[in-house]
Amino acid sequence: MTEATQERQISYFNLIDELLKCPNGQEPEVLEAKSELIDAGFVEAIVQVATAFAHQGNQDGAQFLFFLARELAKQLGLYPDFQKSEGTNEG
Repeated sequence: MTEATQERQISYFNLIDELLKCPNGQEPEVLEAKSELIDAGFVEAIVQVATAFAHQGNQDGAQFLFFLARELAKQLGLYPDFQKSEGTNEG
């Protein structure tokens, strides 16, 4: 991992921490302030933290982060459009 990549990872985790600590409803403002960090790597970092939370028994934190990752992925166009593939989706 390059130093720049490592610094970006640290920034991702700091932003996730800010999101977890900010008052409910303030998340959009926090994200807007750090919009340069919102990318596929950030979504991946959120999922990593959410998975860790789930394994540690922090279901509320995990649920919030998975929701956030899903919403950001949709906004970034990373999330498949399930309405288009609804008929073929078995599960």
